[in-house]
Amino acid sequence: MGFSALQIILVFVWVFIVAIDQFDFLESLYQPIVSGAVIGAILGDLPTGLVVGGTYQLMTIGNMPVGGAQPPNAVIGGVMATVFAISSHLDTTAAVGLAVPFALIGQYMVTLLFTAMSPMMSAADKMAEKGDTKGIVRLNYLAMALLGLLFAIVCTLGMLGGSAMGTTLSNLAAKYAWIMAGLGAAGGMMRFVGFATLLRIMLSNEFWGIYFAGFALATIIGYIPELSGSALLLIAFVGVAIALYDYQTRVAIKQAAGSGFAANGGDDEDGI
Repeated sequence: MGFSALQIILVFVWVFIVAIDQFDFLESLYQPIVSGAVIGAILGDLPTGLVVGGTYQLMTIGNMPVGGAQPPNAVIGGVMATVFAISSHLDTTAAVGLAVPFALIGQYMVTLLFTAMSPMMSAADKMAEKGDTKGIVRLNYLAMALLGLLFAIVCTLGMLGGSAMGTTLSNLAAKYAWIMAGLGAAGGMMRFVGFATLLRIMLSNEFWGIYFAGFALATIIGYIPELSGSALLLIAFVGVAIALYDYQTRVAIKQAAGSGFAANGGDDEDGI
């Protein structure tokens, strides 16, 4: 599949924006489920973009930067997975597996840029002492522009290379089916790794019951043909309902405890 000049420009601009959004705007535009849908719309295949973006989102849901440690980059990985899936007509899980090396490139680029910018912090401190707010703003814009350009260039080159190698990848997929099966298995496994990382951080003893209930509900709904397509959405609604009920119950308990203390509290006769 070939890409038009307009599609290439739009992808470049979008990646430039979401690369900055990941660390500065924080509007969640960089999330794979959003970015995948936008890239899919640009390339003329929105459904595939949504599917690939959602799959990659599951893979990265537990990957968070801690201190200076950077996880494989979700921006580049999500964009390239969508590009591979659409341009080369690859299976979703195979495209996700094939995009992992690009995500690692993004990880190294972020680490390199942060390392290169770290000496500039002393310059920013001197600007702050002098009250040079414009200099600090320029320094921040410089870092944002460098990050956006690096990400946009990598994704654009990967997009052009992926387009040129589309036929080759398709032929290799047919000739070396076992390699593509391995990439598919790896890509399918990544989503569980992401959730495992998230559960390790968030899960406490009081949530185990809800976790097993959700697992059982997902299994039951998944085996019903009429509901399997919207299983994730249905389970999300159930989770929202449980969260709202738990919140309202806790608020009611606190209010009751507070009013009970006020009504039954001591007075002057009790020596209080």
